[in-house]
Amino acid sequence: MSSIFLLDQHKEFPSAHLAQQEPNGLLAIGGDLSIERLTEAYRNGIFPWYCEDEPILWWSPDPRCVFNLTSDQNLHISKSLKRSLKKDNYQVIVNKDFKKVIASCSLPRAKQTETWILPEMQQAYYELHLKGLAHSIEIYDSMQNLIGGLYGVSLGKFFFGESMFSLKPDASKIALAHLVYYLKQADFILIDCQVPNEHLYSLGAEDISRDNFLQLLKEHRDWQQPKDLFKVAKRLVHW
Repeated sequence: MSSIFLLDQHKEFPSAHLAQQEPNGLLAIGGDLSIERLTEAYRNGIFPWYCEDEPILWWSPDPRCVFNLTSDQNLHISKSLKRSLKKDNYQVIVNKDFKKVIASCSLPRAKQTETWILPEMQQAYYELHLKGLAHSIEIYDSMQNLIGGLYGVSLGKFFFGESMFSLKPDASKIALAHLVYYLKQADFILIDCQVPNEHLYSLGAEDISRDNFLQLLKEHRDWQQPKDLFKVAKRLVHW
C-alpha cells in the first residue's frame, strides 16, 4: 500500500500513479488552494475534493470518468434533450457570472446535504477564472434568470468539469451539450468528469485507465488554447 503524502509549502505533487487504491485515488493531504498549486495539480491529473472540517485532500482516481471528444458518440442526446435544445426560450452565455454559477453548484441537493464546494473553494476557482483558467457555461431563460450551468478548468486540450446545477428541466444538460460543441470546435480531446456516476454514464461518459488519462494529459497539457475559445458561445447554437 502506498503512503498518503503530506504537502508542504512547495507546489510539487507526488506522482498521481502513487495514489491509494482505497479510498480510490487519495494521493495527498494539506497544502493550499493557490493558483500555482491548483494549476500544478491539474497539470498532473490531480484535483482537490474535501468537506467542511477536513484538511485539503488531493485525488487522482483510477479509472477516470471522461467524455471522449474525439469520438462521434461523445455525448448521448436523448429525444427529450434534443427537443429542449431546439427551443428558443433559453440563452447560452459563457463567463458572464462565474461567481453565481459556482455558488449555485454549491447549494444542497435532494440526495446530498453537504457540499465540497466550500467558500474557500469558490474563491480559489474564482481566482482561476480571473486568470482565464476556469470557465462557466450559463443557461438563462427568457427573463434573463440563471436556470442552469456548469464550471470547470481548461488546460491544454482538456476541460476538467467540476460541477453543474439545474433549476429547470434539462438546463444543466443543455450547458453540457453546448460545452461539448464548443470544445470540439476548438480541437479539445477530453472532458474530465473525475468521479463516475450513473447520470454521467447515461449521457455518454466512459471510463479510461488513470495511466491512459495521465499519458494523454502529458501529451496535450501544453497545447496553446485559442484566445477566442468561447466567443462563439455568446450566440445561440441551433441543433
